[in-house]
Amino acid sequence: MSALNPSGSIRRRLVVQLALITALLSVAFFLAIRVVAERAATDTQDDILAASATSIAQAVYSDRGDVRLELPYYAISMLGTISEDRVFYRILVDGQTLTGYDDLPLPSGRSQGRDPVFVTAPYRDDNLRSVLVSRTLSVGDQARHVQVVVGQTRRGLAAISSKITTTAVGIGAAFFLVATALSVFAVQNAMSPLDRLAQSVARRGPNDLRPVTAATPAELVPLVGGLNSFMQRLKSALNRSEDLIAEAAHRVRTPLATVRTQAEVIYRQMERPENKKALREMIRAVDESSRSAGQLLDHAMVTFRSDQLETQQVAVSDLLHDVVDRLSSTAELKDIQVRLYVPDTPTYVHGDAILLQNAVRNVMDNAIKYSPPDTEITVRLHVDTMCRISFIDQGRGFGQADLAKLTKRFSRGSNVDDVVGSGLGLTIADDVARAHGGRLEISSNAKGSGACVTLVLPLS
Repeated sequence: MSALNPSGSIRRRLVVQLALITALLSVAFFLAIRVVAERAATDTQDDILAASATSIAQAVYSDRGDVRLELPYYAISMLGTISEDRVFYRILVDGQTLTGYDDLPLPSGRSQGRDPVFVTAPYRDDNLRSVLVSRTLSVGDQARHVQVVVGQTRRGLAAISSKITTTAVGIGAAFFLVATALSVFAVQNAMSPLDRLAQSVARRGPNDLRPVTAATPAELVPLVGGLNSFMQRLKSALNRSEDLIAEAAHRVRTPLATVRTQAEVIYRQMERPENKKALREMIRAVDESSRSAGQLLDHAMVTFRSDQLETQQVAVSDLLHDVVDRLSSTAELKDIQVRLYVPDTPTYVHGDAILLQNAVRNVMDNAIKYSPPDTEITVRLHVDTMCRISFIDQGRGFGQADLAKLTKRFSRGSNVDDVVGSGLGLTIADDVARAHGGRLEISSNAKGSGACVTLVLPLS
């Protein structure tokens, strides 16, 4: 399988983008809370200052042509002493200080009617919030202009602002964490249909090319449609390839068999030794070509059918009897006796009958080909937890060859160079065994010269 080249994670990208959006919203939320809360605290202080200054202004009265003041205690006490805030006041009559702090500056501007004028300015090394309230007082026949200035330091407001900032930071952080967690949950939930689709396709076997019919979100419909179209084209291509292989096997084997037969007829009619030798070489070349072409096509057929196994219940005893009967005539030409031992109890495996027959035929054909005349080949079916089909011959064995490598394509023993062969027989048998969940075991004949090849298959 070729390595994929991922260009990033959609899930990670969505989570990061949503987290950034959440962070921006958290900052905006923090700023909004801080601004609104500080504005509310400032407005509250201004209202109290205005109420205090208005109370003092109302306490100014005329007495026998003089302007007097009885400073109401509650007018100052309502400002409180939170965080050691200091309160300053100044009462002016026609611009002259009646009482209070002479250096307390007047807020710039004049009050319009009953509307107070507020200002924040430094005073005595502190930051002071002041309010100016004006009124007109009748003293005898004269109208006197009364101005009341009340100021309060902003330490208490700074403490409140600090608390508001701390609270806003906590709320913003909590909002960010909760929103991020909800974003991750939302992304997981949104991506779950894609995960389920990927898992359903990954769980399929190598030969399952059915179209995907699961419920699919609208955004994934084009992807699933393209996948189904691709699988349909792949299935058609595999079917055409299998048909081509079967047709090619027939088209190649038949002409080669005809050429060999005609060559043998001519060989029998030849009298000159040099002509007979040339024909023998030609017959050998035809045999080698026919066998190689046949096994190459068999191997290709096994490869394609392994991806699309047409499984059924296969009676192993009947399969072995059929293959032995077909190859018995070939064995008799070399005076080789084939002994078949199968149990009386029927044995079944679940698999592709054509592939299993092909594997058994190739192992049996190898045993006949590499066995000398007047020997025996034992075919034995043994059943324990698995179905074991053993082929034991009295031939040359495998020599010094590495047994583990004999199932690779075109691998042969080191002592069979003079025998026509392609090195694909055991490869085909091994591929078929693996496709059925089994294996091919290769060893030497434990009772003498020769080889022992065992096809191990799971029972149905």
